[in-house]
Amino acid sequence: MTAGNLATTQALVSLLDERSKAADNRDPTILQQPSMFQVARLVGNTLREVITTSNDDVMVSEAKFKATVILGGQIRGTSPTLFMIYPEGNFIEITEDTPFFQIGETKYGKPILVRAYDPDMSFADAAKLLMVSFDSTIQSNLSCGLPLDMMTYENDSFTIGTMRRINENDEFYGRVSEGWGSALKDAFYRLPEYDL
Repeated sequence: MTAGNLATTQALVSLLDERSKAADNRDPTILQQPSMFQVARLVGNTLREVITTSNDDVMVSEAKFKATVILGGQIRGTSPTLFMIYPEGNFIEITEDTPFFQIGETKYGKPILVRAYDPDMSFADAAKLLMVSFDSTIQSNLSCGLPLDMMTYENDSFTIGTMRRINENDEFYGRVSEGWGSALKDAFYRLPEYDL
């Protein structure tokens, strides 16, 4: 998943794809890496390369052409993992303390994830929580909107699971959006009165 300058993210994906198909294998590819950590290093280095070469002035290109990437995957014999890769090419990996990442416009939806996520929640509840988080961002920022794309991956399956596009006609999303708005109002009026 990517956020930021579209030309940068498209160039990153195209360059990684082109290098993986090269017959001479001059450049290392994501398909040749022994671990997801090494894949994240390669993607980070490639992202930095794209940003640096997008403009003659590196300082301008970093501000103008920046992008952030969430990289996820699994290599046989290891556990699946996620990395958040920054425009500078450095990255962090999920941990038990930080089990999710959010990129792009995060200030509206991330607080909901931080306050409500529970590692023991069901997948269905986690998906619902994500819908609430996205809805909060969409309601708060005119530059964000539908559709939302959702993909699942089951550990050790090595295949893409369910893929779903959520648009303005999605019944479940509509019910979650309306229900969350009503629940917030109800919760607000149940809070103690402030004594002036």
